[in-house]
Amino acid sequence: MKHELMKLPYSMDALEPKMSSETLSFHYGKHHQTYVTKLNGLIDGTKFENSDLISIVKQSEGGIFNNAAQIYNHDFFWNSLTPNETKMSDTLEQLIIGSFGSVDSFKEKFLTTAATHFGAGWVWLVQDGSGALKIVSTVNAGCPLTDNLNPLLTCDVWEHAYYIDYRNVRPDYLSNYWSLINWDFVSKNIVD
Repeated sequence: MKHELMKLPYSMDALEPKMSSETLSFHYGKHHQTYVTKLNGLIDGTKFENSDLISIVKQSEGGIFNNAAQIYNHDFFWNSLTPNETKMSDTLEQLIIGSFGSVDSFKEKFLTTAATHFGAGWVWLVQDGSGALKIVSTVNAGCPLTDNLNPLLTCDVWEHAYYIDYRNVRPDYLSNYWSLINWDFVSKNIVD
């Protein structure tokens, strides 16, 4: 099975000025594509050559895991964004209030976790086996699927996600990221 670069759910310039088409051309068109190309080369002739992406993420390690997880993480990230204004579903809002006290408290904790994450990685809103929501931070290609957590939302805090537009000012990137969140996508990821 050959894996392919996902098709973005919006045009390359749709997120401007908060995320430039130049950023997307490098982040999606180069970085994300490279993970796909590398994974296809790494799995050729292995037990993973006919596996779907999630199975590879859950069962592999080393270079195969790193590239597969980065594909999954990036697919999830692009789907977490939209140029259109969306709002949380009532179900999501109630889960957030139940887990974090308020939507504002959740936003502050999520953005603080993302701003203070050291080095490269991801910040996620996940749902655990009990249905409770948590904010988790993963390093490098780390993915909540390997901890049996259900991802709802992610933010890419690798420097290549924001350097073109914001240089090293991650908080400015995060502020604009927040205004691009696709709450419809986040809400659809909830498991009852």
